[in-house]
Amino acid sequence: MNNLKPKKEMNRTKLILVIAACLLCTSTWAQSWKDLLNKETVSGIVNAVTGGSSTIDLTGTWSYTGSAVEFESDDILKKAGGSLASSTVENKLNGYLSKAGVKQGITNFTFNADSTFTSTIGSRTFNGTYGYDQENKTVNLKYAGLVGLNAKVAQQSNSMSLMFDADKLLQLLVYFGNKSTNTTLKAITTLAKGYDGMMLGLEFSPK
Repeated sequence: MNNLKPKKEMNRTKLILVIAACLLCTSTWAQSWKDLLNKETVSGIVNAVTGGSSTIDLTGTWSYTGSAVEFESDDILKKAGGSLASSTVENKLNGYLSKAGVKQGITNFTFNADSTFTSTIGSRTFNGTYGYDQENKTVNLKYAGLVGLNAKVAQQSNSMSLMFDADKLLQLLVYFGNKSTNTTLKAITTLAKGYDGMMLGLEFSPK
């Protein structure tokens, strides 16, 4: 009988250790899930999966790849006819921008760390200064002789877009200007009027 007591004590000790280990694991897992689900971690995971970034870095040279279209809400997009309408507008806008001289291979924007930037359209160069609003993710472009233009900035790992209200994009094209601009501007104006709540812009890739 005396031999049973130490065994019982040993079994009880083992049981306590097992329970303690389980509680420790549970606590560790709970803390891990808490850490996993905090705002910063979730944001990091989403950005890693989608390629998005919460911090925009404009510095560097960006090469124009085509037009970009954005509807201000899903409701407006649905009323306009969904993604098909978006693709149709982009195709038309690509043609209009090309006629205005904004083409792949000859159009670049270079943003410098000192808040200066350069737009190159073929052989023409336009210099200016810019200011970036991190909270609203908008950039204000100021060219010599042109009032600042606000553009919404969206950036992925391999692309960046500048989205303008239609009238602001028209101002930019007038500033760039060439002999075909007047006809082109009328066409873009007509296009924009057909889709209320739409932003028009330029898509870029890093050069």
